[in-house]
Amino acid sequence: MTIRTRIVVVACTALALLWPGPTTVSAADAATAFVPSVHIFDPSKSQTEIQADLDTIATAQVNNEFSTERDAVLFKPGTYGSASHPLNFQVGYYTTIAGLGRSPDDVVINGSIDVFDRCLKPDGTNCVALVNFWRSMSNLRLNVVTPRGGCRSGEFWAVSQAAPMRRVHVNGFVTLMDYCLQPAFASGGFIADSEFDGSVVVNGSQQQWITRNSKVDFWTNDVWNQVFSGVVGAPQEKTFPHPAYTVLATSPVTREAPYLYVGADGKYKVFVPAVQHNSAGTTWASGPTAGTSISIDDFFVASPSDSASRIDSELARGKNLILTPGIYKLDKTIQVKRADTVVLGLGMATLEPQDGEAAMEVADEPGVIVSGLIFDAGAEKSDVLLQLGKGNEKKSDSATDPAGLYDVFFRIGGPAAGKVDTALVVNSSNVILDDIWAWRADHGHGVGWTSNTADTGVVVNGDNVTAYGLFVEHFQKFNVVWNGNGGTDVFFQNELPYDVPSQAAWMEAPGVDGYAAFKVADSVTSFHGYGMGAYSFFNQGIDIFADHAFEVPKTLPAGSLHDLLTIFLDPSHGSGGILHVVNDTGGSSTKANPDTAVAVVNYP
Repeated sequence: MTIRTRIVVVACTALALLWPGPTTVSAADAATAFVPSVHIFDPSKSQTEIQADLDTIATAQVNNEFSTERDAVLFKPGTYGSASHPLNFQVGYYTTIAGLGRSPDDVVINGSIDVFDRCLKPDGTNCVALVNFWRSMSNLRLNVVTPRGGCRSGEFWAVSQAAPMRRVHVNGFVTLMDYCLQPAFASGGFIADSEFDGSVVVNGSQQQWITRNSKVDFWTNDVWNQVFSGVVGAPQEKTFPHPAYTVLATSPVTREAPYLYVGADGKYKVFVPAVQHNSAGTTWASGPTAGTSISIDDFFVASPSDSASRIDSELARGKNLILTPGIYKLDKTIQVKRADTVVLGLGMATLEPQDGEAAMEVADEPGVIVSGLIFDAGAEKSDVLLQLGKGNEKKSDSATDPAGLYDVFFRIGGPAAGKVDTALVVNSSNVILDDIWAWRADHGHGVGWTSNTADTGVVVNGDNVTAYGLFVEHFQKFNVVWNGNGGTDVFFQNELPYDVPSQAAWMEAPGVDGYAAFKVADSVTSFHGYGMGAYSFFNQGIDIFADHAFEVPKTLPAGSLHDLLTIFLDPSHGSGGILHVVNDTGGSSTKANPDTAVAVVNYP
């Protein structure tokens, strides 16, 4: 793969702060090291140059689905573009767009930050957002100005999984689908801590979506599964699945993702928002977000050339960790052992174990935050890619200072063949999981029933774990196993594995066809789930069935599960289906009722 060597002019003082090497390194050396992957824009730079740089990044990345290239695009506080000369640009794969203000309103972009449909056939047809993954937008104000004419008037954010929008303030029309091309299918997505003013948000063809702790003026369309948790202005929940809205007035426990910003003193810092309970709306609506600032001096800023041993030694010295864009091929496990450590990825930084070990292990300590990373399975099978806690010690302060994972994504196959038993294991209690996508690849490289093997996406053993936006797909046994008590999952999206070769190869037990998408252990006495969907599509030309989409103890308190659904996908190519929604309750979703939600509103 050819590595780009773009030249972007940025403030040398900013790059010096992000340079992880010794203090004797010159500003010029720092610029040479970071220009290809970290792009820091200042409002004093000409808009013509900024536009050209952003267009160069987009041209390289818009169709670069399984590339090795990564880009973090950061805007220093100020205003970019104007009503008469807007700044309009696209966001491609492995590109993260973020403002560097303390508040989203500190960075103002007059224009649009767009993701359009990707046309998957050489003749420019089959244009969809179904594979628009691995990108993000955060911490800025967007005044939508799009004088480009034609159909695409407004802010287009046509994405699917692993493409979060966080901490944005949007004024103007927003669409989450690209209705200008056909068939325009989309399968996202995640919004948090964001406000949409003076506009309609068109959900359109988005099959599922979760919006958390935000404010919307008007939301249109529902399709299969739309979940709103702590959202001011959310649509009313009526009779699920028509419309397919699940609405929680407040979110039980949250802590927003950490973010990089430039302080009033001109120095870089990372802000860690405070924990909230039973909250609604954004953290910044009535003033600065509550929380704690950490100086950049307290971070080790790593690059892909740094070894896991070097990273471990810096963590052991008490440093927090920033992982700059790139792929980190790890010869040993990164160990995070100190309470309140922050691990922050820029530009979809990617960790890949080389020797069958875990990529990262986090000790059973309170307050540890891991945000903005991709974990890729290696060719040699690992037991787990990311593990939180050993599970043999419960920290008394973890409830008031919970650990959390934010925008953390797992891939088994896709870029290359990979193998793992379980992508994510959560042994610690009181953890917050906020936008997780665990994906056993259904397309790309190294894909096949015996090529990218993976039993389970997520195993939760800790108590009182809360998940928002849990996307887990295509694993070969249970996609999620939840063993902890007191857990809550707000939104779940799943597709069962496409490539099951035979029913005999996919049996939970004698007489039980397939594996449930989500298994709550029989020992669990308390669990709550809201807006949880599992879909089936088996593409081997034979009938494959799963007896249950969800398996839970029948002894759970009444109404523990709310708004569950199953759907049979693509009757022209698929066969088989799901026979019951939860345990033996709920009808079947098969070729007889394709693309139709089969729901159980409350269980038990």
